[in-house]
Amino acid sequence: MPVPVALSGRRPSLTIMSPVRVRFAPSPTGFFHIGSARTALFNWLYARHTGGTFILRIEDTDKERNSDEYLRLIYESLTWLGLNWDEGPRFGASGGGDCGPYRQSERAEIYREHVNRLRDLGRAYEKDGAIWFRLEGERREVFDEHRGKTVTKVAAAPVVIEDRIRGRVERVEDEDFVIVRSDGNPVFHLVNVVDDIAMRVTHVIRGEDHLSNTSKHAHLYQGFGVPPPVFAHIPLILKQNGPGKMSKRDQGALIEEYQRRGYLPEALVNFLCLLGWNPGDDREKMPLAEIVRLFDLPGVNQSNARFDDRKLAHMNQTYLLELPADAFVARAREQHTRPTATGAAGLAAEAGYFRDVALLCQPKLKGLEELPAYAAHFFTEEFPLDAKVREKVLAKGDPRARLDEVLAALPGLDFGTDGALEEGIKALAARGGLAFGDYQAVVRLAVSGSNVGPSLTGMMRVLGRERVRARLERLRARL
Repeated sequence: MPVPVALSGRRPSLTIMSPVRVRFAPSPTGFFHIGSARTALFNWLYARHTGGTFILRIEDTDKERNSDEYLRLIYESLTWLGLNWDEGPRFGASGGGDCGPYRQSERAEIYREHVNRLRDLGRAYEKDGAIWFRLEGERREVFDEHRGKTVTKVAAAPVVIEDRIRGRVERVEDEDFVIVRSDGNPVFHLVNVVDDIAMRVTHVIRGEDHLSNTSKHAHLYQGFGVPPPVFAHIPLILKQNGPGKMSKRDQGALIEEYQRRGYLPEALVNFLCLLGWNPGDDREKMPLAEIVRLFDLPGVNQSNARFDDRKLAHMNQTYLLELPADAFVARAREQHTRPTATGAAGLAAEAGYFRDVALLCQPKLKGLEELPAYAAHFFTEEFPLDAKVREKVLAKGDPRARLDEVLAALPGLDFGTDGALEEGIKALAARGGLAFGDYQAVVRLAVSGSNVGPSLTGMMRVLGRERVRARLERLRARL
């Protein structure tokens, strides 16, 4: 695929034909953020769209903040999302490759070799115990009032970046910069460029907040005598309310939260791909194969994308509704394994009954996290009565009479289907000049303790005649 190159203010003059190689380079210093997941997704999609290679590289040089737990979260979150990597650390079916090691903490000797190369070329020098990169250009001493000292300014040529998303970007670096700290640790700019060179990365797809680093990186590529990759800086994800970038502290920002809440990874992937990209029409829900076919960098927006948890919940509900019965029941059972009393009661139920309950609730759920509490009244007789709902039911009509009438009619009602039950209650209502709704609120309160949930007749069918009778009698005795 063509890779245009722009260096030091010149328009691209060289085209390199090479397979696409992209990388995602997270740091294991915190929980896996939704912005990181979106960056990984865009790289993965571009690799799959072009038939290229998706590389996972771990930037773990921050020894004080790195954590094996956070590293495992990166692996597990990417795997859960279905973003398998072709090269990188081995985890499950992902990983391997001949450009390793893929953890920066294991590449110290590679960085030393590249620093020595810059020194040999006259592009690096030592000062104040650190190693600095030398810009090319005329130098002059200037007193910097803000820093209160004299600094060396360099009249380096502007760097022009032909960004695939941002367009033409021109930036100027006018001071030499540190590439190895006085403690001997290389800085982000150096290791980032060295690794991209060594791993033959052709396209760097990353957040817009990294755009300010790109001029330094372009100078480093020039110093090594290597053409830079194609840059594509994707828009930021803004927090749901108020200004600013979505941070790890904002609600809905962490991938493991969606795993815990029982969201479907395919729904989250579909939602994330639309945060900053569109397929060229108004479609939102799309199969992954179609997203891969359509995804390309020109379709990525320049404007930042605002996170919307309601839209994500709706997307997840749509995917939940389309799950085949067996797949939904399996996920429902998995959700009930979480340590809650309602979950434990559900798991103790007979498998066929649990299946009936899960499938009855399926159309109503935005996320599987809702299911244990939503279905709790199916698995115990000790469910509470909502006091406000009880008060509202008692204030309208004659709820005691309605309960007596349903109890009397119960032996003759057909519990075979929801439709048959509904017709039976409608017939009962018609005999007294009433409507189905005159019975619905009080019977629903009796069988579930609330005024929300699956359809009334669905609940009655799944609970069965005898359990419905017991619950109607119990409420009648309390009124």
